[in-house]
Amino acid sequence: MAPTVLHLRAETKALEHRSALTPSTTKALVDAGYEVHVEKGCGKKSGTTRIFDDAEFEAAGATIVEEESWVDAPAEHIIVGLKELREESFPLKHTHVQFAHCYKGQESWDTVLARFPRGGGTLLDLEFLADPKTGRRVAAFGYHAGFAGAALALENWAWQLTHPASEPLASVTSYPNENELIADVKKSLADGEKKAGRLPRVIVIGALGRCGKGAVDMCLRAGVPEENILKWDMAETAKGGPFQEIVESDIFINCIYLASKIPHFVNVDALKAAGADRKLSVICDVSADTTNPFNPVPVYTVATTFDKPTVPVDGLEQGPALSVISIDHLPSLLPREASDAFSNDLLPHLLKLNDWRNDAVWAGAEKLFKEKVATLPSSALEK
Repeated sequence: MAPTVLHLRAETKALEHRSALTPSTTKALVDAGYEVHVEKGCGKKSGTTRIFDDAEFEAAGATIVEEESWVDAPAEHIIVGLKELREESFPLKHTHVQFAHCYKGQESWDTVLARFPRGGGTLLDLEFLADPKTGRRVAAFGYHAGFAGAALALENWAWQLTHPASEPLASVTSYPNENELIADVKKSLADGEKKAGRLPRVIVIGALGRCGKGAVDMCLRAGVPEENILKWDMAETAKGGPFQEIVESDIFINCIYLASKIPHFVNVDALKAAGADRKLSVICDVSADTTNPFNPVPVYTVATTFDKPTVPVDGLEQGPALSVISIDHLPSLLPREASDAFSNDLLPHLLKLNDWRNDAVWAGAEKLFKEKVATLPSSALEK
């Protein structure tokens, strides 16, 4: 029997340096009998360079192939990626393992999802890959998303204090390791502390989850005193917002996993009501559900990027300037550590892709895919 072929496609999202497979997980797959094709990660077509060199994958036993060659690969090959595909219209014939961001009513969700049934393909969405016994996700980038989001939030707080209000936080790039990131954040905080005479008060909502733990760890490692960090989770938010504690903090980091409509944590009315007493100047929406109609932080509508990390909240006549960070691939700030952690967690399930329909985790992902396809408007399937 021919080996199952996994085809790691090059990422096309700007400044995305992470990888769903790493050299170490690729070696484990090859050793287990899989054939792994890895598209060149130099970014000549996409402009995005993978953190791992092609030579590292080749040494692990992978076959290096051209960028975007997945399109013409045999239909039985399984296409493995990380972020969503480019917005194109051609039907998809393969089984795709990736984050697609089209199951929660996001903008153009129907156009994105319909490409799979139109081509006879299947989406196994990594965001919803869960253990059927516990319901817990088997692999997630949450910790590094929270860690990176908190880093940018702290830097933005200091930036606001040391730069004119008209000058937004400068563009950021990925770091080779977390120690260098922490060193930069510490330096920024020291500058901010000189101006403010104090360190910021930070509220983290979702503090008990992977993402929230990452945010809290970043704050502590950067030097924010533990007493300055409000760690909220379901117990604290059960009464329903908006919450006065948010507008009384300097930084709000939203780390919840949104599955259904909940009361707003903070909204424009609450910000205006606080008036000159508002301290809040930075929001980092790590959840980045920007276009989700249930977003509990409805004070912005624009997803931000590493090139333009913040967007201002307009219409506030009193209090400090307020800006939002809403980058939906924050872990790419630390692409090597984030990729290693995620891919290692995913490996036990990757090793079952040769018979994925008979594996409960992958079969659950297919079941959800079919349920979502069933909600598509007929017009989307006709394109």
